[in-house]
Amino acid sequence: MFQPDRYALNQPTSRQTEFSTDFLVIHDLVKAYPNPTGDPTVVLDHINLNIGANEFIAVIGHSGCGKSTMMKIVGGLEQATSGGVFLEGQPIHKPGAERMMVFQQYSLLPWLNVRDNVRLAVDEVFDAMPPREKHELVAEHLSMVNLTAAANKYPDELSGGMKQRVGIARALAIRPKMLLMDEPFGALDALTRGRLQRQVLDIWEHHPQAVMMITHDVDEALYMADRIVLMTNGPHARIGEIIDVPFKHPRDRTAIRESQEYYELRNHALGFLDRYFDQDK
Repeated sequence: MFQPDRYALNQPTSRQTEFSTDFLVIHDLVKAYPNPTGDPTVVLDHINLNIGANEFIAVIGHSGCGKSTMMKIVGGLEQATSGGVFLEGQPIHKPGAERMMVFQQYSLLPWLNVRDNVRLAVDEVFDAMPPREKHELVAEHLSMVNLTAAANKYPDELSGGMKQRVGIARALAIRPKMLLMDEPFGALDALTRGRLQRQVLDIWEHHPQAVMMITHDVDEALYMADRIVLMTNGPHARIGEIIDVPFKHPRDRTAIRESQEYYELRNHALGFLDRYFDQDK
């Protein structure tokens, strides 16, 4: 039987000891796609990563490095070619309510209002829950993302930031063990993005859970994550390095950005990405 504790990160870090590192284990993960003209195209090449039960992980890499593919495998939307992903020791082969995804595109049903978009997920997962409790659960999570006043609005009446908050409320309302976010703020303007980053981080700091977030933004990763996973370029993408983010929660964006350590970590991450960008030329 697979024993998650036997396997370490590609780049072991002292931060591992602070978390339950056997919560989610990505072990020797390979993803390849058939190539009619030759050998299969290997997108992910032997990925190993442990994520703790209350840990916030950010994954960064250039386009085409397999970040979204890895997240889809964790979410059960795609299957690994070899190796596997294990949640609390159990292999992941399909989607499950314990892992909810938030995408860059909002994926709201246009014919349902805000409340009903969230209620739909609650009904699907908590079928036996009494209607009053479902209503309270939806209301609690709309309040959490400051959308109580917009509960009766439809998606075409909402801004991009509000739509994304509905998606986040919907994901959190079913009480998942892990939240998977694929560039959740990428389509937003800078001001809205900053506000929503703070809101999501505030929710996580009060209700910690495992989070894997894909981003292209080093500043965003340093502000929100406990560790940053830097991916090498594809094909045959691997984990090139894992950075510990030492700033304690709750975090103050201004205070963090005034520290020397912030700029050292930022420059280190950008230097890594620049090296791999230059390799493509």
